Amino acid sequence: MLYAKVVLGLPIDGPFDYLVPQDLENKISIGTRVWVNFRNKKEVAYVTALSNKTRIKRIKEISALIDTAAVLDKKMLLLTRRLSEYYCCSWGEAIETALPDELRKGKEVAIAPAPSDDEIASDASRPRNDALFVQGVERMPVYLREIKEALALKRSAIVLFSDIPEAEKAKELIEKDSGAEVFLTFRKQPDELKSWEKIRQAQCCVVVGTRSNIFSPVNNLGLIIIDQEQAQVYKQEQAPHYHARQVALMRGEICAAKVVLGSQIPSLESFYLAQEGKLKFEVIPDRAVYPEVKVIDARRLSYADRKSKLIFSKFLADAIYTTLSEKGKVLLFIERKGFATSAACHNCGAALKCPRCNINLVFHFDEDKLKCHHCNFKMDVPNICPACNTGYIKYSGIGTEKVESELAKIFPQARMNVDIFVSTSSVIKHQDLKFDLIGVMAIDNSLNRVDFRAAEKTFGLLMGLASLTSRKMIIQSVNVNHHCFQAIIKNDPQLFLQEELKQRKQLNLAPYKHMLLIKLRGINLEKVKKSAHDLFERLSLIKTSSIKMLSLNPGQPAKLRGNFYYQILMRTSSPEKASHFLKLHLKEGHFSGIIVTVDIDPV
Repeated sequence: MLYAKVVLGLPIDGPFDYLVPQDLENKISIGTRVWVNFRNKKEVAYVTALSNKTRIKRIKEISALIDTAAVLDKKMLLLTRRLSEYYCCSWGEAIETALPDELRKGKEVAIAPAPSDDEIASDASRPRNDALFVQGVERMPVYLREIKEALALKRSAIVLFSDIPEAEKAKELIEKDSGAEVFLTFRKQPDELKSWEKIRQAQCCVVVGTRSNIFSPVNNLGLIIIDQEQAQVYKQEQAPHYHARQVALMRGEICAAKVVLGSQIPSLESFYLAQEGKLKFEVIPDRAVYPEVKVIDARRLSYADRKSKLIFSKFLADAIYTTLSEKGKVLLFIERKGFATSAACHNCGAALKCPRCNINLVFHFDEDKLKCHHCNFKMDVPNICPACNTGYIKYSGIGTEKVESELAKIFPQARMNVDIFVSTSSVIKHQDLKFDLIGVMAIDNSLNRVDFRAAEKTFGLLMGLASLTSRKMIIQSVNVNHHCFQAIIKNDPQLFLQEELKQRKQLNLAPYKHMLLIKLRGINLEKVKKSAHDLFERLSLIKTSSIKMLSLNPGQPAKLRGNFYYQILMRTSSPEKASHFLKLHLKEGHFSGIIVTVDIDPV
């Protein structure tokens, strides 16, 4: 008798034992997909082990074998198991994160056995597992060098970028420079499965893409590159909430592959690894001239400026005028779209909020609509307050449209998007754009968010903006002495990183400790709130060194797309131990109508 241990893409830990029918005993193998009956439903399952013994007395039989060859090799099974242990998800969920959608749904494909690493390169030709951080603006020459070194050893490479346009540009450069076979893939592309099959059969190749490509089924992996490693897009929003950087380090260790991280400024996690001697640094000198940076203290504006609530300080307005007079280009940055960020009744004060997300609607002047930036809700602007039926709607807060409107009044001769650009952070991706003056507005909104990473994100944002000019950048803020601004003025990232690490250590925050969020969501506020309180109290009573319970709060935001959110914040030294603890105790809870997920290392 042969038994298969299988896992499923459900939030339920396994493996589960199933009897292998006699006619499949010589066909089934570890890493193949099978159909099983699980809780009276036909489900796709993944074989993780085979055995001649089982402790289960009344055992079900595998319904059918989907694959003639394994879709998951031993290294991918090990990677997904580690991912499940780190990110508090089931092994099956981790496996399905790594596979194309059609494979997860059980589509039958003609899968030929993948070539083994031993057939391609001997272990002696493999470099030891090491990691490198490339810091600077012009990182691509280093990436090309590393790719050619890997290909010379007949090793494959995975290269991740923060968006598809960047990946497309990189594919052309890599093909031209190396002459190697380069695949561009991303999740939910029309031919995702075909690309997956081609990559799996290639003995040596380069795969370029976005976050999900960290799981590309390349053979003989020798190199993983992650560009803009600090970008939030590398963190998966849906469960399991993995981070591509952490998965890259895991996979690099399993495959003895070199991991290269790159960015203009490293994340605190990468800088900490360098401090610990686990990451080498290669700094690329910036050939561009660093601009003069001025931080204007918004608290010390003249009485007339404060009374009139001018968007631009006199210093910034004069700088714009001078730049335009010299036929220069101006960029004004504000990280908020729309005309006004809040619309409320002048009489009763009731704010107009999204009925699905319960957050302030943003007024867009060009469409004459109120819109929610978290979902697709939008509505016409009411003439009178819908709450009291007497007051008129008053707008406050500024966005890109408001800035453009004020500029048209003050500088009527200037041409928008020719002489003056108004943009959000999306402009940083266009490194071909260069400006003579950059004005940074409302940056305190970014710095003062309820997020322990706020300063790190703000500093990265400002450094990205500074790379778009070699002349002058003016920042308006009420926090002029913050180490973020002092480091920007001096062009000294080390000053910022060292001070930020010091503060994180004092507060026991990442990267010294790992933060965990248990997120509860549902359509009934009282049920979500009660479940969250009950869970918090129950976990607080359990004595454990794995987790330190910190707080219970409504989510940020508290309501999103019709669901109410609550979250429990915790701290741990070991994500694996914390995940094991939570898996044990979350099973004991009763969460009818409530969805519970765990986010390790939230960003």
